[in-house]
Amino acid sequence: MNKIDSHQHFWYYDAKKLPWISNEMLALKGDFLPDKLYSILTDNGIEGTVAVQALQDPEETQFLLDLAEKFPFILGVVGWVDLESGQLSDTLHAYQPFTKLKGFRHLLQDESDPEYILRPGFQRGLKEIFEAGFSYDLLVFPHQLDGVIQTASNFPQGSFVLDHLGKPPIGERKFDDWGDKIRDLASHPQVFCKLSGMVTEANWEGWKTKDFFPYLDLVLEAFGEDRLMFGSDWPVCQLAASYQQVCGILEKFLEGQPLQVQNRIWYKNARHFYRL
Repeated sequence: MNKIDSHQHFWYYDAKKLPWISNEMLALKGDFLPDKLYSILTDNGIEGTVAVQALQDPEETQFLLDLAEKFPFILGVVGWVDLESGQLSDTLHAYQPFTKLKGFRHLLQDESDPEYILRPGFQRGLKEIFEAGFSYDLLVFPHQLDGVIQTASNFPQGSFVLDHLGKPPIGERKFDDWGDKIRDLASHPQVFCKLSGMVTEANWEGWKTKDFFPYLDLVLEAFGEDRLMFGSDWPVCQLAASYQQVCGILEKFLEGQPLQVQNRIWYKNARHFYRL
């Protein structure tokens, strides 16, 4: 079965540029580049990946595009751009020749305003990137989902994907109001969801495979088999699990599902959403 990893990162470690890597994340305080990932992908039967931004820096997108040019297994790039910039239109025009650039992301989870995404300038920026043919990755915590749901209503012709299931409180084995908001968001057919980032929302040293199944059950019910895609969140996943263990969680969850369902979640949906 073909497989695509729709969510992984690269970086040269710089404490000032990556302040979210705390002292509890020593495993991430190093350089993570394609040569380190390639053998891992081969060992796990992964055909290619989508490299996703980790920095909010104008140079981040070009850094990822340069890597994608050198390493064919990087099938697509989700970069960063200042959506509220007065030069956004010119920037998007300059990116048009880069066919591996598929979309953009902002670290919304780090914004103190839970409705940051609803800022007028941000909304105008989303309109521009959709008109230019790009998609948008949503990185948020559950308390920020209301703004995301409203944004999905504002852009029925947009192309959104929710990263990491919206970060449910897996470590606490709770749903709170996450589940209701996920169902609301999934009612918008232009929104997809990545099965990624789960292990770092669980108990890093004590999770069990079955801990993730209630959350996976809910998103499968809400989004359906055509709007879910696998993502490893490498190298961040290594805080709690190996790449093989991350793959193993989804493999176990999908046991018994028809092969066409498995193929969509492992491969076809990512190809379709990101136009790979």
